[in-house]
Amino acid sequence: MAVEGGNPTKFEVNFTGKTIVKATGPLRAPHTLSISNLDLLSGRFPVTYFYFYKAPPVDDFTSTIESLKSSLSAILTDFYPFAGRIVQNPKTSEPEIVCDNSGAVLVEAKANIPLKELNFYNLDQSLKGKLVTIDPDFATQIQVTRYTCGGLSITFTFDHTLGDASAFSKFILTWSEIATKKPISSLPDHRRGLRARFPPTYDPSLDQTFVSCTLQDIVHMPTINLVKRLYYVDVSNIDQLQRLACIDAHKRTKIEAFSAYIWKIMVSIIDETHTKCNMGWLVDGRKRIYKHPNIMDDYIGNVLSLAFGEASVVEVKQGSISDVATMVHDAISKITNATHFLDLIDWIECHRPGMMLSKLVLGRGGPAVVVSSGRRFPVSELDFGFGSPVLGTVCSTIERIGVGYINQRQSAKGDGSWVVSAMLWPELVAALESDPEHVFQPMEASHLQL
Repeated sequence: MAVEGGNPTKFEVNFTGKTIVKATGPLRAPHTLSISNLDLLSGRFPVTYFYFYKAPPVDDFTSTIESLKSSLSAILTDFYPFAGRIVQNPKTSEPEIVCDNSGAVLVEAKANIPLKELNFYNLDQSLKGKLVTIDPDFATQIQVTRYTCGGLSITFTFDHTLGDASAFSKFILTWSEIATKKPISSLPDHRRGLRARFPPTYDPSLDQTFVSCTLQDIVHMPTINLVKRLYYVDVSNIDQLQRLACIDAHKRTKIEAFSAYIWKIMVSIIDETHTKCNMGWLVDGRKRIYKHPNIMDDYIGNVLSLAFGEASVVEVKQGSISDVATMVHDAISKITNATHFLDLIDWIECHRPGMMLSKLVLGRGGPAVVVSSGRRFPVSELDFGFGSPVLGTVCSTIERIGVGYINQRQSAKGDGSWVVSAMLWPELVAALESDPEHVFQPMEASHLQL
């Protein structure tokens, strides 16, 4: 919230234009694209990536918008499902993509404050209805907002049915390559060929983790009061956590060490009626399903699974960072293999038609936090012709979810620090922010060198 003459200025956004951008030829004939089994697991909900840029050298918002529209039109030719419609199949009630070049929406807006006065920490205040607009009729939506200082923000919102983080990173990175007239690094593979084996077979343990559900199950899941926050994590804190996790010659990744730290903070505030708690991780199955890694790299679709580790509250409280990081490592290791993903595809086949979700995501099974790593997601590389961003991260406008969620991204500084987007219950937010190690620093303009 800006302060002018001692009086607070309410952050407001004025929407000035809306364009439906369609692909330019050569175009494929309209057709329907069936989705894969793993697409059914991800569910339909909006995923938003947002990037902030300092004022470009040449302050010409009109030219910037026209350049973005032109390059968006070009990329939709190759990423044609992103210009399609997602509808429900009347026979199976499962979503499918109608590739008819309905187009993507690009919204233009102007904010009433300079970029440095934006509340980067409280995403509940900054995003929905201001920097993120949702139109359910379009699978791909972009909002470009100009600030009084000349700075810009771009928010990209996708229906999760289109793909996962790898697919969306490929889309926006390729778009930036087209906008800056660079060679395109790769083209997408839209085949949704993750089919079940015959006969389908799976490990019975999947029945304990996942469940077939309906839209009503999602609508009526137990309500959890979650707040959306953005944090800065300094590289010194990350390195220290990894050193603690690697005691006794264990080799642990930064995300395993980070997860162990969060798990220990979480058990400190769990209601005493709970004797166990869960930590989850989103794991990418790319390069684990097929023998040809290059095919999976180009695959546009969901290739994600959830790994969950359950432990007693006492065990996590009393264990060292190294002990808990080993629990994290063991839980993730159980599903980072081709067998798990093939079993999961088959499990979904045996439970179709319908929607599939983790029981914990539906709020069944006690307190849990899911940690997702965006280590490979482009941040500083995302130049659309007006410089590299000072911030790039993710958040969702989803209203109901049964777990807390934390997503890590590399800082645009490129110094090893992180930007962490969080959807957590207020008690856990308070515990993370009050911890004397100060790992979670509320995001401020000073972290972005604004």
